Amino acid sequence: HFNSEAFLEGRGLITEGVVAIKANIQKENFKAARETLGRVLHTLQDFYSHSNWVELGYTEPYVNLIRPDLPLENLAVNTPTCSDCASRKCPNQILSNILKEKKLTSGYMGIFSSQKPKKCSHGGESDLTSTKVPRGGISKDERRSDNKEFHDAAVNAAVAASLQLLEDIRLAVGNHDFLMMGIARSSVVCFVIDTTGSMSDDIEAARSIMYKIIDSKKGTQDEPSEYILVPFNDPFGPMIRTTDADKMKREISKLKATGGGDTPEMCLSGLQLALTGAPSSSNIYVFTDAAAKDIALKDTIIALMRSTKSTVSFFVTARSRRRRSLASSSFGDYNDLALASGGQAIQVSKSQLPQATDIILDTSTSALVTVLQRAVVAGQETFPFALDESLKNITIYITGTSLTFTLTNPAVTQTDTEASGKLGTINAVGNLRRIRLHADKQSGTWQINIKS
Repeated sequence: HFNSEAFLEGRGLITEGVVAIKANIQKENFKAARETLGRVLHTLQDFYSHSNWVELGYTEPYVNLIRPDLPLENLAVNTPTCSDCASRKCPNQILSNILKEKKLTSGYMGIFSSQKPKKCSHGGESDLTSTKVPRGGISKDERRSDNKEFHDAAVNAAVAASLQLLEDIRLAVGNHDFLMMGIARSSVVCFVIDTTGSMSDDIEAARSIMYKIIDSKKGTQDEPSEYILVPFNDPFGPMIRTTDADKMKREISKLKATGGGDTPEMCLSGLQLALTGAPSSSNIYVFTDAAAKDIALKDTIIALMRSTKSTVSFFVTARSRRRRSLASSSFGDYNDLALASGGQAIQVSKSQLPQATDIILDTSTSALVTVLQRAVVAGQETFPFALDESLKNITIYITGTSLTFTLTNPAVTQTDTEASGKLGTINAVGNLRRIRLHADKQSGTWQINIKS
């Protein structure tokens, strides 16, 4: 964190981390590179909020932090650096001689002890050194009335330094591998599909959906960095993975519905294989028409979804007349799993399955954010949510039975009976209502009242 004048140590973390990032990218260990990048950027950005760099009048990044061949000079060694601030809120505590001589210091931080030299403190309630003379603190982590200008300057310098570091990595590894690290490419798309005999009527529809998804993303900034296919039957698997969209389509073309017959299937075992084999933050889509015979894995699956931060959506098709329909309790298990990951559980007929494709096209994007997600029992409830001008292509999904709703923005109201209203366009597919908001009606505080 660059606290307590640990400049050499902080610079070491940054430069060693950048070396590791470049090495991991060259070995195609993109996940490791991305995680190391997060840690390095944290340290780099902390320099500007925890040191006196901006108090010294500097506005550009300190390039020496990412250049191990350049020395860290003019450090404030063995000299007082701050004046006392009894109120703990002083505009600038840095001593005049430190400012004049452009000496670099940072605040001391004590979580377990108040001991420090006669130096600046980090500040804040958790810093025990801030009560020892010189009291106060020079941290610019938060924007306060007494540090607005310095906070804003630290933010600007940290942003510029982050861009500088990213550019250094990009020039070293090239554009393609830089993007493969996950800066602008969407995450992995994984299909988990039931191939038991009862899916014979549905597997062709599911196949065409997967083709459509692959084709729609190909050549765009949302093209997945990898495709994964996990068929499940008795037994389940194997996992097939490739970065080649055409190869994935060939593998999907080989899927055939055979076997089964005992109604519940090994759905969660197939999903477990996907969650353990796919990278973190993958988009996983499960196609089935049966309950899970391995429901004992439910808690394990929830733990895996939370640890991997992958999103799982279920597309459950109604069974033919020859087989009994999926029990509501079984669908409830899928709904619980989808909710735990931030996904959806959609129950449709075979003919409706292609219409449900839109939700996959919506959600498998590199820039997706979830503004609000809630689960409620039967009844009526109102949910407020705020939308701002930075958001685009806003979509609302509601899943449930016997539901009605009213959507309201600051000035206009639309009910579920208006398929094309003043606020957006509503499509109904099985138990799903998908509302795509109009582009000119989005900013402000909204609310949706739902009765089900």
